[in-house]
Amino acid sequence: MRVAEAVDGYLAHLERERGYSANTVRGYRGDLRSLTEHCERAGVDDAASLDIDALRDWLYASAELGLGKATIARRSAAARGLSRWIAAHGGTDIAGRLRTPKRDRHLPRVLSRQAMDGVLERLGEAAASGDAAALRDLAVIELLYASALRVSELVGLDIDDVDLERLTVRVTGKGSKERVVPFGRPALDALLDWIRIGRPQLVDAERAHPALFLGARGGRLGQRRVHETVTGMLEATPGAGPHGPHTLRHTAATHLLDGGADLRAVQEMLGHASLGTTQIYTHVSLERLSEAYRGAHPRA
Repeated sequence: MRVAEAVDGYLAHLERERGYSANTVRGYRGDLRSLTEHCERAGVDDAASLDIDALRDWLYASAELGLGKATIARRSAAARGLSRWIAAHGGTDIAGRLRTPKRDRHLPRVLSRQAMDGVLERLGEAAASGDAAALRDLAVIELLYASALRVSELVGLDIDDVDLERLTVRVTGKGSKERVVPFGRPALDALLDWIRIGRPQLVDAERAHPALFLGARGGRLGQRRVHETVTGMLEATPGAGPHGPHTLRHTAATHLLDGGADLRAVQEMLGHASLGTTQIYTHVSLERLSEAYRGAHPRA
């Protein structure tokens, strides 16, 4: 089996059998295409000839190109996964001893409650006009913040996924895993206005779409449009750091912990496989506490 054929087989396995998201498969495809090109330059065409030295040389070359630790770590994970897949199909797992560099840990950007209230107030004023896009944007931001959703989860929602009586939404997350998460009354009000007033303005009668959130042409709202909405909103909000939709997920998780929510309950809500992933928000809460202490305590 050639290296390129092994890569194609492994990616198909991730997508069809493991249920990896399109974004994750796309990232792995780019990484493993780089590995394939490296092998071609090194004269390694057969997957059986691939060894750990070739993988280490590839990761070293990646680092020399200036790629960050997170990217190198992802490439290492992709190589280990490919190696395991090759072993399952009669080859040898040669990447078990491949070391992954530790990622630099940066605390995520989190909006204060006052800043979040200001954002939602401005969106509410725009939605009062009855404009479909404004009503949709308010409902999108309310739900992202209320339920700490990933943007891919949000745009994948259908109307039937929302239970307006129980105030819950059924989400399909990473690895095609489903979970049910709650939302509050303000998000409910925004959703009702969107569904009753805004959404009918965008529905294409000839091809009714089941998606909860629609774009300007009546199809499912795209991730790029949500990114643009959130980025524009956050650029007008004081504070440094990323401007993407994940900031709202970070903010929701941190506010839940600040309010006394149990860490495991937050893990379940976020859909994290590991509690360690959720624990970064405890660090954010401690950092916020430290800042408040330094600014307010006379003996700080």
